[in-house]
This record gives sequence, structure tokens and C-alpha cells, in this order.
Amino acid sequence: MDTTKAIRHLKKVDPDLAKVIRRIGPCTLKPDKSRTIFASLVRSIVYQQLSGKVAGIIFGRLHDLFPGKKFPSPESILSLPVGTLRGVGLSNQKTQYIRNIAQATIDGVVPESRKASRMSDEELVEKLTSIKGVGRWTVEMLLIFRLGRPDVLPATDYGVQKGFALAKRLADLPKPKELLAAGELWAPNRTIAAWYLWRTADTAN
Repeated sequence: MDTTKAIRHLKKVDPDLAKVIRRIGPCTLKPDKSRTIFASLVRSIVYQQLSGKVAGIIFGRLHDLFPGKKFPSPESILSLPVGTLRGVGLSNQKTQYIRNIAQATIDGVVPESRKASRMSDEELVEKLTSIKGVGRWTVEMLLIFRLGRPDVLPATDYGVQKGFALAKRLADLPKPKELLAAGELWAPNRTIAAWYLWRTADTAN
């Protein structure tokens, strides 16, 4: 992902985003290529609809259930009682979704890293959303923070919507369709645009 080239393009096509970029400064987005696809999906589920701080604590507790491991295997997750997973702060629904992802990984539905890197964004969305509990947003987080795909705009994400409303001085949050339409301007660098909108929302608090 060429952030310098992307930023140059975004500043050229969108004066409002250009102001945001000047205020926030350099883009520090660095995909974590060391994490497995399974671990990335589990992380996305944990972080869904929670603040980063709270989600980070829960994710840390989940990790602590398996001392000495970089990340637990799908089999290890499934071997734990549901109550133990719930005990780290996961909701019943998220616990079930994580177990679904673990089973899908064992069944070969979740691709290994090398195969995933060869699949298109839409191929990954189609394959992974077949797992109950994995929605488009979950896969978009994988595409951005694990695979480093350059042109992803999570239009249903609250932080992205809030950042857009602030950048454009709107009274209301945009609908996902409105955000996607506006984001056509930013292609093929929508990931970097989304990152700046997240930062805008974060710094407004």
C-alpha cells in the first residue's frame, strides 16, 4: 500500500479530506501480517460494537486463557467450555460466532494466509460471510488490518460515518449508501480515506 501516493490523490480530489489529512498528519496504518486469518477474524468479532480500549482488554483476556501461545488454535477454542469464553467478557452471541469461525477454520472454509492473499476482496467477502456471525464489516477489518488491501471503505462502520460527518460538517451521520457514493471519489485509495475518517472521529472525542 503506497500511502504517499494515496494521500496525494485524496488531497487532490477532496478538499475536505485534504484539511483532515493536514490536521492529522502522516498515515500510520500498518497491517499486521503476522496474524493468521483465523486470529484476525476472531479479533474483528471481539472488537465489533465496542470501544477499542474495552475490546483490547477482552481480547487480552481471551489470549491469557492460552499462556505461551501466540494465538490459540481453532481446536483449543472449541475445547473450552462456553462459560470460560463468556468469562473473559464476551457476549453469548460473540462466543458462538467465535466458535463458528473456529469450526469453519477446521472445515477449511477459512483460507490460510497464502491462499487469502491471492483472493480478491469480493471473493473473501463471499466466502467468509457464509459463516454465521461473520458479516461484511468483519471481513472488511480483515482486508484492512491483516491483508493491507488499499481500496476498502467500511460504510457501515460508526467511526467512519462519524468521521465523514465531521469532515463534511454534516448534522447527521451518512447512510452507508451515501457514504459509498461519496467514496467513489477516493477510489482506489478508500482504505487510507477510511483511516483518516477513523482518526477524525477519535480526535473529536
